This record gives sequence, structure tokens and C-alpha cells, in this order.
Amino acid sequence: MGRKRLTNMYMSMLCLEMSMLLQAGITVNNGVAMMMDDEPDNDGKLVLQNIYDNLEKGETLSDSLRRGEYFPSYMVNMVEMGERSGRLTETLKALADHYERLERLSVSIKNATIYPAALLAMMIVVVLILIVQVLPIFNDVFGRMGAQMSPLAEQLLQFGAWFRGASVVIALVSTVLFAVVFLSWAVPGIRESIVKSFKNNWGSKGLFGRLASSQFVSSMSIAMSSGLDIESSIGLAASLNSDSKALNAKYEKCIAELREGSKLSDALKNAEILSARDARMLSLGDVSGLADSAIAEIARRSDRSVQDEIASVVSRIEPTLVIITSVIVGVILLSVMLPLIGIMTSIG
Repeated sequence: MGRKRLTNMYMSMLCLEMSMLLQAGITVNNGVAMMMDDEPDNDGKLVLQNIYDNLEKGETLSDSLRRGEYFPSYMVNMVEMGERSGRLTETLKALADHYERLERLSVSIKNATIYPAALLAMMIVVVLILIVQVLPIFNDVFGRMGAQMSPLAEQLLQFGAWFRGASVVIALVSTVLFAVVFLSWAVPGIRESIVKSFKNNWGSKGLFGRLASSQFVSSMSIAMSSGLDIESSIGLAASLNSDSKALNAKYEKCIAELREGSKLSDALKNAEILSARDARMLSLGDVSGLADSAIAEIARRSDRSVQDEIASVVSRIEPTLVIITSVIVGVILLSVMLPLIGIMTSIG
């Protein structure tokens, strides 16, 4: 597999299948061997073969995952915590849910960016075709009739003429800009700097802030299910989700309040990581001895809320772009058709 990065969905399925096998009383070695025999994908078989070979040498599952270098350190560390606490089955199930949530979020974010961008590009192309190709035809018709188009149509026609004259320069500039953007994203160092700058400025605000809180709670849920105490779980979740200075300040405030004796629910609420409603659920779970279950449910609900919000944004962008395109096209056509209708009426 050439140390290719595994997808979130693959890791989710792998963790889920291993947790099911362990729950059924099958050893890790035998479970991986069974999965390897039934694996239809050659790359997936290589990953499992690597894990199995390391297990056969007497290594633990976490060490086998670490030596393969296919898996993220977060997953490896969580599996190791599960092994130490004797809660490997629960940890693997929590990891399966975690990576499934990440996959759903990834798909939602892609849909929120790719589709509107494609729709916007189509809108620009349609408007440019009208201005550059259609308006000159109408201008010729008006010229033969000894009339002129409306002032708006004339201005658009001038813009079309300028655009045709500068099309080569515009194409070159667009190509250079696309190349710069592509290289910036393709080079890991530059991409990471851009992402870090973005997260420092907007990573803790609005939808991005709620997304960060959702990922933090999800990481904390896995850490707690692995047997870590509350403060260690928060510290681990903070280290894995420290995307910006503002977020780090929230995590530090939460840990500081815990050390001062505050309840977990109050500390998370005061640090603006959990909403008042989620904090109340966690408080009730803490009182009833079900804090692990409560935080897992909060993680699931937070993930669903973020996905719904992203879907809502996408659902508003699409009709907005369609309306804008329709208005622009309508204005262009009316600026030509109304004078033409007037001329035809006077001739009739």
C-alpha cells in the first residue's frame, strides 16, 4: 500500500470488526487472521498481513499498528490505552464510531464546498456567454434596424469586447493563480501553514467553533471509554484538537476549573466547549454514574448538529446562486428585448 493514508471509513470498519470479534471471545491474532482471509481488497489485505505478522512475533495490537505506520498516532495511542485498562473492546467500538463521524463530517464539508463552487463556475460561464456571444448578435440586429440597444446593454457589450480582447491575458493569469493555489495545497508545508493560519483566525468561531467542540468531545469520549480519568481524558483530547490559540485557551480554562474543584459539566460549560443543555445531560450522567455514556451521547448529538448545520448552509447556497443567476440573465435579456419589442411595435 506504499504507506498510503487509510480512509476514515476503512479505519472505522476495521475497529468495528475487531471489537465484534473480541466481544465474541476470539483472540486478536485469530481475529486478524479471519479478517485477512475475508478481505477482498489487496491493499487492505497487505495492511492486515502486516498487523498479523507483528502479532505473531508476540507484539501487542497497539505495537503492531504502530510498526505498520499505516495508522494515525491517535488511533494507536487509544488502542494502547484500551489494552492497559483492559477495555480494548470498548475502545475499538468507540474508535469505530469516532472515525465514522469523521467520515460523515468530511463528506458534508466536501459537499458544502465543491457543489456550490461548481454551480458558481457554471453561473459565471453562462453570463459570460450571454455577454460575449449573444449580445453582439443583438447589436448587429439593432444596427441593421438603425437603432441602439439600451445603455445597460451597451455597457455590457463594451465589457464583452474588452473581455474578448483580454481573454489571453485573463487565461494566463487564471492559469497562474490556479497553479499557485494547487501547489500551495499540494505542498504539505505550505498547506499546513495555510490551514493553521485559518484555524487561528476562524477555527473557534461560528460553525468552525462548533465543529472543533464536536471533535473535542468525540476524542474525550474515546479517552474516557479507554479507562482514562477525566482530567487525563481532557488533556489528551486537547492535545489532539489544539488547532488554534483560542481553542487552547478554552481547554486550559476547562482544566484549570477542574483542578479548582469544579464539576466536569460546569468546567466544560464555562469554557464554552459544551452548551448549557449538553452540560446538563453530562451533569445528570455524572450523578447517575453514567458519565461515559453521557459524553458519548453528547458527541453523537454534537456531530449530528454540525452535519445538519452544514447541510442547512448548502441548502441555502444553492437556491441563492440559482436566483442570482436567473436575475442576472433576466436583466441582460430584458435590456435587449424591451427596446427590440418597442421597435417592432412602432414598425407594426
